[in-house]
Amino acid sequence: MTVAEAKIIQLPKIEDERGNLSFLEEGNQLPFVVKRVYWIYDVPGGEYRGAHAYQKNQELIVALSGSFDVVLDDGANQQVFSLNRSYYGLYVPSGLWRYMDNFSTNALAFIASSTVFNQNDYIRDYDAFLAYKRRKV
Repeated sequence: MTVAEAKIIQLPKIEDERGNLSFLEEGNQLPFVVKRVYWIYDVPGGEYRGAHAYQKNQELIVALSGSFDVVLDDGANQQVFSLNRSYYGLYVPSGLWRYMDNFSTNALAFIASSTVFNQNDYIRDYDAFLAYKRRKV
């Protein structure tokens, strides 16, 4: 996979004077079946999250509150996606190195994943990631 295959997906936004509502559905906005969801919050200033790749897992990342950047790397190119609207999700295909940083105060990252947690799916060393990418070519 390459960073060019990652994309921002606009989620439905239903506006109402009482507040807005957005949602996501498998088969519509999501190109995968959701097996797990998790969220990241209370990230101290200057810290980052992630710094790994998945061999199989795909994700949709949404900034439910606040803002943060997602940096994607395919071993040859990097792209930064700034997330700051709860009706935009970033689709991250498998096989990309990623980390999240520049978290604003009270940022809340929601992540929908295509697999259940599996420690063996992670590549946590960047050099091992580059070797993995070379094998896949």
